[in-house]
Amino acid sequence: MTGLGSTVQALRHGAPSELRFDVVAGLTAAAVVLPKAMAFATVAGLPVAVGLYTAFVPAVIYGLLGSSRVLSVSSTTTLAILTGAELGSVASDGDPAKLAAATATLTALVGALLLAARLMKLGFVASFISVPVLTGFKAGIGVVILLDQAPKLLGLHVTKQSFFADLASLVQHLPETSLSTLAVAGTTLVLLVGMEWLKPHSPAPLVTVAAAIAASWLLGLGAVGVSTVGTIPQGLPSVTLPDLALIQALLPGAMGIALMSFTESIAAGRAFVKPGDPPVDANRELIATGAANLGGALLGAMPAGGGTSQTGVVRAAGGRTQAASLVTAAASLATMLLLAPLLSLLPQATLAAVVIVYSAGLIRPAEFQAIYRVRRMEFHWAAVAAVGVLVFGTLQGIVVAIVLSLVGLALQTAHPPVSVVARKRGADVLRPLSPEHPDDETFEGLLILRPEGRLYFANAQNVGERIRSLIAEHKPRVVVLDLSRVPDIEYSALQMLQEGARRTSVTLWLVDCNPGVLDMVRRAGLDRELGPDRLLFNARTAIERYRKLQALSAPG
Repeated sequence: MTGLGSTVQALRHGAPSELRFDVVAGLTAAAVVLPKAMAFATVAGLPVAVGLYTAFVPAVIYGLLGSSRVLSVSSTTTLAILTGAELGSVASDGDPAKLAAATATLTALVGALLLAARLMKLGFVASFISVPVLTGFKAGIGVVILLDQAPKLLGLHVTKQSFFADLASLVQHLPETSLSTLAVAGTTLVLLVGMEWLKPHSPAPLVTVAAAIAASWLLGLGAVGVSTVGTIPQGLPSVTLPDLALIQALLPGAMGIALMSFTESIAAGRAFVKPGDPPVDANRELIATGAANLGGALLGAMPAGGGTSQTGVVRAAGGRTQAASLVTAAASLATMLLLAPLLSLLPQATLAAVVIVYSAGLIRPAEFQAIYRVRRMEFHWAAVAAVGVLVFGTLQGIVVAIVLSLVGLALQTAHPPVSVVARKRGADVLRPLSPEHPDDETFEGLLILRPEGRLYFANAQNVGERIRSLIAEHKPRVVVLDLSRVPDIEYSALQMLQEGARRTSVTLWLVDCNPGVLDMVRRAGLDRELGPDRLLFNARTAIERYRKLQALSAPG
């Protein structure tokens, strides 16, 4: 039982001891999620209250609809930086009303796109970004976030442009660093890193935020030049309607954000499935995250998705159902209603430190090393994806990541192996001819070739050239094409086979065609061109037929 069913069961019929685990997990997660949500709102260039709204409405809706038992839905590092880039393109002047309308429009578009993807059964699209490319993309995002937050750590004001322009501007303004702001940031970083090192998944953000607020109040940090969050509206968020005039401008960015929201949610949900838990349903996740974003759009939330770190906190604290998410949402509501005045004293440098500590994990040198060790080409894709984010920008970086993944897929399938098949001496075993088995027997005048993988327009030419080179090397009278490892053959590849059969002087036999391939061969009329005696059951049948023909043609 998942989603609404499991949550309601936990609330109504669950044993007190069972529900207690979710309450503890929800409160523990709130101690981590709420400070991070406020920090991520600042990454997006939004008021910190938006972070609280995002930790409230989407969490409730996902908790009732989602398929994962423990996925925690709120803002995430990646979504925050993508949202900031998109909002900056339509509300660069920072006008509060315009920014609120743009946020509502963007979040609603993300939700609508996720729901539309469910209607079209596009849950598989999340698999279109390969792991190495996603590693590079997230590393690029991590570097962008570190640079984005660095001025807040130093008490500087840098006009945002491109990554490299911002980096040059930061270096230029370093002499203007506010020592008091730097001291606050440094203390926060030490506390956060120290607590996470001593006890991972601890409420380190809550402790550091509470300590920073206390220090701001007792020491009057605002009076010595330390920038604070400022006034936060107390109470429930007001209803904000999307601005239809912004749809065209925000739609391309919303598509990228929706893709990343779904990708992160699926990855986080599947990462924390325990034995006995129901599987995470990709199409159901589209409904849950889509509805969560649509609902959040009306009540001031920014685009939301499942987060790995916060979900890890829920699981580590013993969370068992989505009741934990409802507890976290309730904590967010209580913060909005009761603690807003206190949060106004929070130093911006503290929020920046929280963002940096929890965004640094996006940059994973060990993962780059592992990719490099296994396959250098995919390491190059990861590196290009990371650089693409820095050069072209975050949203354009998604396009770079997707294009790289598709190019990588095309390259992997563009050169499918074509093996020469031989028979193990003394046994009825057919296998690719290789130096490891020098005693395997072949048959003079007979060449058995076995291509592997789908044959289509991108690899038809390469397969054809490989077959021609092997024919030139072995000079057979009969070529047996074993199609047992070919699940599908596209028109271009089929045409290559037909032309090859017409032009070559050797005899072509087709064996072991899969039903789909055989259907295509018949539709193209290749079966009639070859004749029924050249379409055989399998390679063994071909060997026996060839040997009989040889015996019949032998003299005497």
